[in-house]
Amino acid sequence: MLTLPEIEQYAASYGLVLRLQVKYYLNLWTFRIIIARPTENEAATLLGQMQGWAYGTRQGLQLDTLRVQGEYTGGVSTLLWAATFAWAIRHTPCRSARLLAINDETRQHMKLVRYFTRLGFQGKRTLQGNPIDLPLRLIWGGSGLIMEGDCNLGLRHCTHWLMNKK
Repeated sequence: MLTLPEIEQYAASYGLVLRLQVKYYLNLWTFRIIIARPTENEAATLLGQMQGWAYGTRQGLQLDTLRVQGEYTGGVSTLLWAATFAWAIRHTPCRSARLLAINDETRQHMKLVRYFTRLGFQGKRTLQGNPIDLPLRLIWGGSGLIMEGDCNLGLRHCTHWLMNKK
């Protein structure tokens, strides 16, 4: 499986910059991973980012934001996932990750669930409009399906895809 420096080198081989920003406070990590395309005279063009947090348990990786934007972004999300999983495995006790497949619109929700399932995530709990779900909806930012996945399996999926792309 790839390590974070290897993933950074892989991105660089395509003319991309991958950077990880981590802050650590009292057994809580917050992180942001970005992928950008450098330009000669202007600021780099942001192509994608992943944000989340981790706390000191095996199930502590929480993925909050995945955003891919712009032209020619093929492979950007895979690089973001690979970097996230590689960092978590090496630098935190986290071995599984959770995320919310948000349900703002039914068709988009189905696409998200299919996409996350391909990465090895499985549905665990549906957040709806119930009062008992309110605290989790505030944390996750809406209703949807909470999904959980194994970081090692996710990294294997990403490594396989990246190595077969060349």
